[in-house]
Order: sequence, then C-alpha cells, then structure tokens
Amino acid sequence: MTATVAGATGLIGSYLLEKLLKDDYFDIVRILIRRPLDISQPKLEKKLVDFEDADSLLVALTGTDVLFCAVGTTQKKVNGDKVAYRKVDYDIPVNLASYCKIVGCEKFILVSSVGANSKSNNFYLHLKGEVEDAIKTTGLQSLHIMQPSMLLGDRKETRTAERTGQVIMKAFPFLLPAKYKPVHGRDVAKAMLKAAKSPKKGFISYTFKDFRY
Repeated sequence: MTATVAGATGLIGSYLLEKLLKDDYFDIVRILIRRPLDISQPKLEKKLVDFEDADSLLVALTGTDVLFCAVGTTQKKVNGDKVAYRKVDYDIPVNLASYCKIVGCEKFILVSSVGANSKSNNFYLHLKGEVEDAIKTTGLQSLHIMQPSMLLGDRKETRTAERTGQVIMKAFPFLLPAKYKPVHGRDVAKAMLKAAKSPKKGFISYTFKDFRY
C-alpha cells in the first residue's frame, strides 16, 4: 500500500506522517513537498512538486492507494490576499482530488473545518465548503472529510490569535457545543489513519466525536 501526503509539514500533517511511517499497513509513504526536507526513513519517498503543474502532480501521484490532504495557509502568510489564499486552500486539494481520479487512486482524505459551508458569509468557511462541494463531484469512491474546530498542538509558526483562542476554549470547553470543542492535531491524524483503512465508500464526514476514541 502506498500513502501520499500533501501538507506533511503542517500541524496535522506532521503528526500524520509520524504515524504513517510507524504503521506496517503502508509499504511506501510518499510526501509532496515544494522544497527539500531534511528527513529520511526507509519507506519514505520525497517528491518535489510544483502544485500548479498538472504533469508534476500526476507523476508524483501515480501508484498512490490513498491520498491525505492536509494543506492550508493563513491570512498572515498571504498578507491578506484572498486570491493567493484560494490558490492554496482551494486549488491544491481540488486539483489533487481530480488527479487522483485520473491515476486510479479512489480514496481521498481531506482536512476541512467544522462549519464548512459554501453558502456561508464567512470567507474561510465558505471556501472550505466550496472545496468539499467540488471534490464531491470528482467521482472518487471514498471521500473522508475531517471537520475539526480549533486545533491544539505544537505549530512551527506562532499564531497569537489562535493561541489565545486555544487557552480560552480549553478553560471553558463546557460553554461550547460538542462539535465546536478544540481537538488535538494528533487525534485528527489518528482518525485520518483509521479512515484510510476503512472499507466505507461514499462521502463520510468526521467531527469532534469521531476524534475522541
């Protein structure tokens, strides 16, 4: 079995990569990266790709049995440019799903967000909803969507507003409906790994209760 990960250097992706490399279910773990990454392991394959180049991605995805997509950016990283934000959070996952269908990879596992809705007036939730809607049209046999709320865990970059939100939400979790409670990135990664081994087909969504086991 070959697992391919897009977004392996992010919060959830890094936890997921760690789990995949230790799991005997997968013989090959392939990561799609924009720049060289100083990590090595016998079953790890590193594929330098241009996420805007179809040929580059099709070659990298060939032979994949399941694709995990945990890519994402922030308004800070793109300096508030919504077009640039969309290129990452919409174009990459939607294109990857389409290319998966072309190369015969029928299982796609995506990190989205609780409250994702293409009809929302909130830019972030609207975009995530658009992504989910677009990927559903690709015809993939198995589409697993992770919809966590606030994420807990150690990020490589500092997000002051998010850190403040984490402190508040951890202190008063009883004030929140279950699906909006914070969840650790490690638990989302665990649910993604479990989904990869599931025989379920169709569209399956995962919220807070599915990350707590």
